[in-house]
Amino acid sequence: MPNIWVVEDDEDIREIVLYALRASNFEATGFESGDTFFVTLENKEVSPPNLVILDIMLSGEDGLTILKKLRQTSRFQTLPILMLTAKSSEHDKVKGLDLGADDYLPKPFGVMELISRVKALLRRSVYSQNTPTNSQNLTYQNIQMNHTSRAVTVNDTPITLTFKEYELLHYLLVNAGIVLNRDKILETVWGYDFEGESRTLDMHIKSLRKKLTQAGEHIKTIRNVGYKLGE
Repeated sequence: MPNIWVVEDDEDIREIVLYALRASNFEATGFESGDTFFVTLENKEVSPPNLVILDIMLSGEDGLTILKKLRQTSRFQTLPILMLTAKSSEHDKVKGLDLGADDYLPKPFGVMELISRVKALLRRSVYSQNTPTNSQNLTYQNIQMNHTSRAVTVNDTPITLTFKEYELLHYLLVNAGIVLNRDKILETVWGYDFEGESRTLDMHIKSLRKKLTQAGEHIKTIRNVGYKLGE
């Protein structure tokens, strides 16, 4: 049973989220601050989470700082992370995605949508661990991916990607040379209808291009359609 950790300092919201997760047959643990979260995370006797739901606006250490710390730790670089934000500013959403968040959900949100996004992230995580062996090694010019070790290199230099950046690059590599519709990318990589949230895809593409350095130029924008890897 997947174990989900929720970092939210608003007790009412935290309890609602925990109740919804448990009612959907997930194990769920709540934390009111980054301090208690990291103390538990560093306890070797406690099994690490399969997914983290992280509020941006926290008293003390904010969610973006916690996110950054997680992504700087090798064993949590691919941990699925869903950000909760009460802010309407696109800047905060974009910053979270730039720091490695896999998805975000603005408050107020519906419980059904929350559970749908959690299931989608977990589904993608399981899929990435069980991809058939015939696509274990993928290459496009100077980009190499070993799907067994989830290692990506550019000109033999290791590149660190977030969970969603990796899944996005994998999908592009599998379909190199093919124009991919935006909706199809969102459905395949995120696992659900992202209507009105296409900015998420754009920001992941932007981040992926940056991390791939010059090789990022291989990812082409197809105006009014989507994206393509290669000519």
